[in-house]
Amino acid sequence: MARDRGRSAASQVFLALLATMSVVALLTAGILLLESQRSARAEAERVTQAVAQTIAHAPEVVRALAEDRDIATARLQPFAAAVMSDARVDFVTVMDVDGIRITHRDPDEIGRRYLGSIPPRPEMLTEQFTGTLGPSLRTIVPVEADGTLRGWVSVGVTVDTVAASVLPRLAAATGIGAALVAAGIVGAVLARRVTRRVAGDLPAGAIRDTLASAESLRTLGDALRAQTHEHGNRLHAAVALLELGRTDEAIELLSASAQQSQSLVDRVAARTAGDATVGALLLGKTAQAAERGIELVVEIAPDAPASVLAPVDQVALVGNLLDNALDAAASAPAPRWVRVRLERTVDDDLLVEVADSGPGVAEALRERVFERGFSTKPAGVEGRGVGLALARSVVESAGGTLELLPGAPTTFRVVLPTEAT
Repeated sequence: MARDRGRSAASQVFLALLATMSVVALLTAGILLLESQRSARAEAERVTQAVAQTIAHAPEVVRALAEDRDIATARLQPFAAAVMSDARVDFVTVMDVDGIRITHRDPDEIGRRYLGSIPPRPEMLTEQFTGTLGPSLRTIVPVEADGTLRGWVSVGVTVDTVAASVLPRLAAATGIGAALVAAGIVGAVLARRVTRRVAGDLPAGAIRDTLASAESLRTLGDALRAQTHEHGNRLHAAVALLELGRTDEAIELLSASAQQSQSLVDRVAARTAGDATVGALLLGKTAQAAERGIELVVEIAPDAPASVLAPVDQVALVGNLLDNALDAAASAPAPRWVRVRLERTVDDDLLVEVADSGPGVAEALRERVFERGFSTKPAGVEGRGVGLALARSVVESAGGTLELLPGAPTTFRVVLPTEAT
């Protein structure tokens, strides 16, 4: 299998954490900025509403609107200027019932019609409108006396003023984002140090290959131990039969054992392009299955091709699938069986299917069985380690697929590319 000569696993962890924290920081800063804009606009609306209502209820405003327009302007223009300064609003416009300005920030605009919406009924209205000062948020409130409409008061702040009020909050949002990035850098550095202590400067692909090698050695070791144990039992039984003078039975026992092994060897040898490593694994697993009272059925098509996987990865893949199938079958009532099928697909890929008579996988766990660290079996010293997560990683790195088929029996299907594809 091709080795990954790229960045080390520690560097990949560092970059992944740094990228994640940078995205989180940008999202956080963006959310804070949007919230600041919304808050500033809402605050501006509240200010214009409060100031407009206060002016509309001021006795001097009510009295002035009852006078001649010139007299009202003389009285209210200084009053409006003082309110603009104290309340920090951009304009205060008092107008008569027809919308003619009595006061304005620009004295030249006095006597002209108000630019903005005037409600058809005496009620408060807040809007954004483009007037003589540009786009602004404004609130217009009726001035009433004894139930009679005397005029209107409009108070507003420009959009530029609202935007300027966001700047201090923008600085705070930027500071929070920078703090998150700094925390991410510190966390990424610590994670890289921890990863480097475990994996050194090995690339991620090399670490996965190491895990695959360890899984391959484990499953081959289990198979060989089971095969040795089974042959040892049969030899002991044959020796005992010979000592008892029951030569024919001893010969029959040994012949049956040889025939079972030879049958699988013949099927493996019949493959024109296959990999003998998997055949050897299956031979050992047959003995392991027999030890556990499980029938292992192996179906190998003579034209089943070799995949692009290295032998160590093929053993890790098939071995893990077989181990899971044997464990599942062992927990089910008789008859217990596991079936392995290898054949060529119509696209010249290699199809590997492993089915078992076990209780199956719950629908909610169908995808979780491929998660690293997840297992339906109790934790213990004989746990399967990375198991199906490693198997899927090996398959996907080669461009293949590994899936759990729906329905019964429990069947894992693998499709691997070959040299022909």
